[in-house]
Amino acid sequence: MIPFLDLKKINNQYKADLISACSRVIESGWYVQGKEVAEFESEFAQYCGTKYCIGVANGLDALTLTLRAWKELGKLKDGDEVIVPANTYIASILAITENKLKPVLVEPEQHSYNLCPVKTEAAITSKTKVILVVHLYGQLANMPAIMGIAKRSNLLVLEDSAQAHGASLGGKKAGSWGDASGFSFYPGKNLGALGDAGAVTTSDQELADTIRALGNYGSKEKYENVYQGVNSRLDEIQAAMLRVKLRYLDNEIAHRRAVAARYMSALKGSQFILPFADDTDITTEETHVWHLFVIRATDRVTFQAYMNDLGVQTLIHYPKPPHKQSAYPDWSNQSFPITELIHKEVISLPLSPVMESEDLDQVINAVSLYDIT
Repeated sequence: MIPFLDLKKINNQYKADLISACSRVIESGWYVQGKEVAEFESEFAQYCGTKYCIGVANGLDALTLTLRAWKELGKLKDGDEVIVPANTYIASILAITENKLKPVLVEPEQHSYNLCPVKTEAAITSKTKVILVVHLYGQLANMPAIMGIAKRSNLLVLEDSAQAHGASLGGKKAGSWGDASGFSFYPGKNLGALGDAGAVTTSDQELADTIRALGNYGSKEKYENVYQGVNSRLDEIQAAMLRVKLRYLDNEIAHRRAVAARYMSALKGSQFILPFADDTDITTEETHVWHLFVIRATDRVTFQAYMNDLGVQTLIHYPKPPHKQSAYPDWSNQSFPITELIHKEVISLPLSPVMESEDLDQVINAVSLYDIT
């Protein structure tokens, strides 16, 4: 079976470095909020092009704590509206409702699956305070347009960059476009830890200080609690693992782009809807880091079973949109036709930084054979 993502193989490349980093933490005797976290925060902020990075426990906390910090700073209040893509993973929504803010679901662009600037601007009301833009599947949303909208309407912009580490446009990376950005380092991400981990990037010092305090029991100084905070801190060992893997991230992105280029070339003209890419030469197109290679199949259930029978594992990102989840019963009667079509048809082919040519050929051949049956 060709796995969708072989995390063991990915991490085995750096096994000696990872073990050395882990040993370094063990031998330091300092396991929470130590040197490894501080060094990773500095390195990742520099990589993204921001002044600050604040390590947190996971990607959901990164979004939740940022919105909470804006509330503490008086920039948001209960009931304020946050525009968010209707087709995002539910974590983006959970961060909003956890803060007693109101998600305003907006349909994506049908070709890119990212937030539509035109529909975003149309959804703005007097209660709108934030645009939460998601760089889905590894491709930057149309940030120049979205930032223009935000500036005209005096809105905050929070990037959900959980799938877009390293994606950029004109030399400006994901995580540096908005007022802040949340990152996940879940093991399957392009920059993945060996457990849960996350971070916020920003160039706003007041915001950075507030997020850091909120994630440390609401404390800026030990035993002095300014806020009713939580415990959400990046672990020292995970920070050490991430420092190792950050050094190889750009090389891994290059491999992902090469795999995606093969897929795009070999499957062009097939019955499947292929991912959208701005540039004809996607191997050098910087806006996409190919966290996922997502195609659309009108008979997805049959196609997925067929691929499995041929020894190819595929996954669905995601089978059910947020407004159809039991967690939000009040939304069940809402209609988002583009979102619902996307969630009904999308299926992800294997793609990883260790995918070999033989496996890629097998996947392409399987898809091509299905195309002519």
